[in-house]
Amino acid sequence: MTKTVTVLSGMIRPLIESHLPDWVEPRFFMSKQEAMELAPQAEIGWFDMYDKKDMAAAITAATRLRWLNSIYAGVDGMPLDVLNHRGTVVTNGAGINAITIAEYVVMGMLTVAKGYRDVVRAQERREWLTDSPGKVELYGSKALLLGYGAIGRLVEERLKGFAVDVTVVRRSPGANSLSPDQWRARLGEFDWVILAVPATAETDGMIGAAELAAMKPSATLINIARGSVVDQDALVTALNEQQIASAFLDVTTPEPLPPDDPLWSLDNAHITMHLSGRAQDKMFARSAQRFLENLDRWHRGEPVAPQVDLTLGY
Repeated sequence: MTKTVTVLSGMIRPLIESHLPDWVEPRFFMSKQEAMELAPQAEIGWFDMYDKKDMAAAITAATRLRWLNSIYAGVDGMPLDVLNHRGTVVTNGAGINAITIAEYVVMGMLTVAKGYRDVVRAQERREWLTDSPGKVELYGSKALLLGYGAIGRLVEERLKGFAVDVTVVRRSPGANSLSPDQWRARLGEFDWVILAVPATAETDGMIGAAELAAMKPSATLINIARGSVVDQDALVTALNEQQIASAFLDVTTPEPLPPDDPLWSLDNAHITMHLSGRAQDKMFARSAQRFLENLDRWHRGEPVAPQVDLTLGY
């Protein structure tokens, strides 16, 4: 039997090795050097590394690669033009972390609404507060949700449980939705502006000084997309000048955020260090199960999923 050389991160080895079909010839790496040595042999590859530049280098070296799998939902940083030119199929981690990220959005909204950071600080001071530092209810508030993929849909579902009036921005028309050319004119209507879009040329800097100025002074910006989606200098200015009430930022530019960055010192900026997707212990198990199921589909000549549109970048 002709076997398919499959190069995989050693991080996933304990979850998949004993379940791999006999037509797969697995080769595992634990370092960039090992990945670069194995890459040219790979027909199927899972080259996830923390450093996206190292990951891109390994993918570029995998000249025989027919299918690339990744645990990451965002494919920014991957050599998409190279993959597209080679005709490589790419599956990503869309939806793998959607549950925990959607929960993070709710946590962020409640943290801001109830002034919970001040409650924690009072506990650290051993001070018994006699009134709540936050008096906002989610009930009846209005949220604008930009991005309606796996994460966006779960955010909408959870916010409806709090009776939040959710308006979605998407290309196809639907109930309670705005098109990409309509939402900017309506920004002043919303208490929460939630960013869950992919990082593409189209979304780069989509929230800038003009958009921030158009938001309600009492509004909160929540970003669980990518730091590049927001003009960070404009956001610092808007927060300093209280053009908007606050920002809950799971992502920043750059990452890690330098210790001297002004965002750290802003009391109305909540920074959660890109932890939303890591705030659970099921990511690798879900990814392994999806990969094994896709292997069966691949062997039968069926489409693997979810596939990235390499032209659109998501």
